[in-house]
Amino acid sequence: MNEHTPSAAPADVTPAIRPADERLRAAGPADLPAIVGLIRELAEFEQLTHLVQVTPQSLAPHLFGPRPAAEAIVAQAGNSVVGFALFFTNFSTFLGQPGLYLEDLYVQPAHRGTGLGKAMLRHLGALAVARGCGRFEWSVLDWNAHAIAIYQRMGASLLPDWRICRVTGEALAAFAAPPAP
Repeated sequence: MNEHTPSAAPADVTPAIRPADERLRAAGPADLPAIVGLIRELAEFEQLTHLVQVTPQSLAPHLFGPRPAAEAIVAQAGNSVVGFALFFTNFSTFLGQPGLYLEDLYVQPAHRGTGLGKAMLRHLGALAVARGCGRFEWSVLDWNAHAIAIYQRMGASLLPDWRICRVTGEALAAFAAPPAP
């Protein structure tokens, strides 16, 4: 079984930490339109716009509802949201500990090279430590050599033997269906 199964951590046992970088803050409901706009920009960068279905209304319950599935931080330049990181708690059966999984991180091109991306990564690393996580993980597209080099310089290891398995849409419905007799 994959060790990347998401599970929401209860807010009352999940300590929040203040970002060391004043340009970062926890996302709030008012940030939903900006976050969705950044998700669309990320999809353009990754050439995956055909997969984007998210709207502020569909994302709201998953970030701010009674049982959030994920959390987000935003990066600001002045009064504008120019980056975000969306993450969630997973669990490692081998470590017997929760982990923090970064689903997406994006900084607008005009604000790259300013340290915002690294600041978000370091903040999430500190959050993982504060929450008692055994690891902090994320995926990166194999063609994104620039990001891979940054992650490795920051101390991340690439796991060449692992592949992501995904079932979505109609394939997920078929996957979940009971086998034919």
